[in-house]
Amino acid sequence: MKKLLALVTIIFMATSMLSTHASAALPSQDMRAVWIATVFNIDYPSTKNNETSQKEEYIKKLEELKAIGINAVVLQVRPKADALYQSNINPWSDVLTGVQGRNPGYDPMAFMIEEAHKRGMTFHAWLNPYRVTTAGIDLNALSSDHPARKNPSWVFSYNNALYYNPESQEVKNHIVATVEEIIKNYNVDGIHFDDYFYPSHYPLPAGEGKDGAVANNRRAHINDMVKQVSAAIKRLNTNIQFGISPIGIWKNNTSDITGSSTGGNESYYAVAADTRTWIKNEWIDYVVPQIYWETGHRLADYETLVKWWANEVKDTKVKLYIGQGIYRDVVAAQIDTQLKINQKYEAVKGSFYFSMRELLANRLGCKDKIKAFNESAPLAPTLPGQMNPASPAVKTPNIAAKTGTVTASPLNMRSGEGTQHPVVAKIAKGTKVSILDSKAGWYQVQLASGQKGWVSASFIQVATTTNKAAAVSNTAPGAATKTATVTASSLNVRSGASTGHLIVAKAAKGTKVSVLESNGAWAKVQLASGKIGWVSQAFIK
Repeated sequence: MKKLLALVTIIFMATSMLSTHASAALPSQDMRAVWIATVFNIDYPSTKNNETSQKEEYIKKLEELKAIGINAVVLQVRPKADALYQSNINPWSDVLTGVQGRNPGYDPMAFMIEEAHKRGMTFHAWLNPYRVTTAGIDLNALSSDHPARKNPSWVFSYNNALYYNPESQEVKNHIVATVEEIIKNYNVDGIHFDDYFYPSHYPLPAGEGKDGAVANNRRAHINDMVKQVSAAIKRLNTNIQFGISPIGIWKNNTSDITGSSTGGNESYYAVAADTRTWIKNEWIDYVVPQIYWETGHRLADYETLVKWWANEVKDTKVKLYIGQGIYRDVVAAQIDTQLKINQKYEAVKGSFYFSMRELLANRLGCKDKIKAFNESAPLAPTLPGQMNPASPAVKTPNIAAKTGTVTASPLNMRSGEGTQHPVVAKIAKGTKVSILDSKAGWYQVQLASGQKGWVSASFIQVATTTNKAAAVSNTAPGAATKTATVTASSLNVRSGASTGHLIVAKAAKGTKVSVLESNGAWAKVQLASGKIGWVSQAFIK
């Protein structure tokens, strides 16, 4: 009996070792994200005109998502050329109050970002670049400050809906400005576009083919917009990731021999989305094809498409995540099978689930299956949204009583030494910091405000001599003697240097202000009344 028990024990240990080794061999992931749709209030918010209820609902949902293992929220902050955030160029979204243009009384996105970061989750701002309405073509039905109403030449109608014209340079400029405004004013980890470009199957002129001059011109304009947005993001902050989630099929191989062995709707032709060009030029940091079909689908088999996309990102820096359509019963039921298929491909680094409502409702057990998968599968040490961490091999010199200057634009400051820790602040390029400690390529620094945190040592230029006064000041030279003019129609003056602070006054366009201090994208100003506060530097000249 003892020999038998010993044999059983040996077999069990060997099996356990093999199991552990197999688990360790699985490719790690860095993104376990959920799309939170706000258009038609699909996922959020379920109440309108109630700040307390909206905040409580969001926090409750975050807690539920965290318990499942979700580490990134992709929230639709621009559902219909509007905004779930304080904007000087886009009107407030009607999903907040029921009336487009009506101020909800707080800044939802500032709140939502802060709450996500508190829980170690990253926040990607999801924008629909071109859609103006989902139904109705009356421009006068839009809020009075809507850019489409003020610029009717930017807009065309199709199937009883309004769209910004992708061929308009003014529209491209507006989309870029929208992205820039978000990056300058909010601590987002990513900018995300979905699969709405041209309206689906927008007709071509008579005699034109799908690979003809007009169709190619449409795709060229979409490409140009993507390229411009990419350049703007990288110019302002290289840490912010830019991702797009196209329709799951680029082209079928019946249209192009290099396409997938499928027979479904082709994004290249249906909405003028040339995703291959975006990937090959690395204009995007990640791609999330919406492979919303099941394994064994007659026209769009799931694994066939996963394999095709894995090959498409090969030899590029573009990360591949798979969009999982758990709103469909057949997909929700087999989500565990699909996630195991993903693990077969080294290029697949995670999943986005659509939608949050279906996930939290545990449609056909999908929540339980996803949670079990997340608990068993290895997670990469980097957080989504921060996929270019500094090399851990960077050497840190003796930093006792040293000061340094930030060289990134801007630099994330975290609660601990590593990208797995939440971002607690963003530090503008040129800011002077006091260096308190160093660990494995990271510095603990202190800002002039007294706030402390950890930053990558790669983006701090250590001063050769100690200058205590410089270490506690990030005021622009000569700022106290400068004056500026407000360029926004109504500029919010806040109690601190971020949109998370209270509005203490509003300055009308043309107002002269005294600039007392600068802190990254924000300026401390004094009004003629004597009131002092902070404003976005993007809207003063």
